[in-house]
Amino acid sequence: MKISFIGSGNVAWHLSQALEKVGHSVEEVYSRNPKNADALVKKLYNAAAMRTLDFTDSPSKVFFLCVSDDAIAEIIKHLRLPLNAILIHTSGSKSLKEMDELLRVHSDIPIKTGVFYPIQTFSKMFHVNFNEIPICIESENEDVENLLITLGQDISDITYAVNSEERKVLHVAAVFACNFTNHLMGIAQELVEENDLEFELLKPLIYETFKKAIEAKNIFKVQTGPAVRGDQKIINQHLLFLKQKPDYQQIYRALSEGILHQNEK
Repeated sequence: MKISFIGSGNVAWHLSQALEKVGHSVEEVYSRNPKNADALVKKLYNAAAMRTLDFTDSPSKVFFLCVSDDAIAEIIKHLRLPLNAILIHTSGSKSLKEMDELLRVHSDIPIKTGVFYPIQTFSKMFHVNFNEIPICIESENEDVENLLITLGQDISDITYAVNSEERKVLHVAAVFACNFTNHLMGIAQELVEENDLEFELLKPLIYETFKKAIEAKNIFKVQTGPAVRGDQKIINQHLLFLKQKPDYQQIYRALSEGILHQNEK
């Protein structure tokens, strides 16, 4: 299948290469930053870097829109696609209805739409195994849905049909599970390294924490630490230690209160 990418960020970087590895052809890449498009094109077999959003002469049938939610409206405002094109966004929180409404306003031709949302954290410098990544697909058009199922099954062992509201729930949960967790580990790394200690000392604890969370039927049941014990003395000591870091102190207090309330349930 001939495919083009609008956006060259982390998702486009990995998804475009994954699709090519299973035999699809990425024809074009557009980025608001031309250097980023050029960098991605170098990773692909025969793709061209686009300098405009005019794809009317494109050989592609499928166009992946891999940009931030805030950029979608502006991109669609200037986007020009060929007849019978299918526009697929990869956002976790943007509803399909929102994109359809934007296209009705800004497109001169009818455009079929869908969603192809991989539940994973992507960074260009880290390899991911798409076989293990759940792909959430959505479309109001049966043919497009079948196409998305095919693309999903080409690269992943796990493909789900998920509507926009369900996808929003998954995205909120993913922020808690991934983004917030990563931020907390960053805080931990900063605290120990500022005090001339090695972050390596915490890695066995982190591995065991994730291992228990993955294996537990109820993750709240494997919670440990001063908050779940109701050890206010230790909590106050930690808050005092964080006095010079009010942002971290606020996070510590909020999470401790959350654990206490959950335990009371």
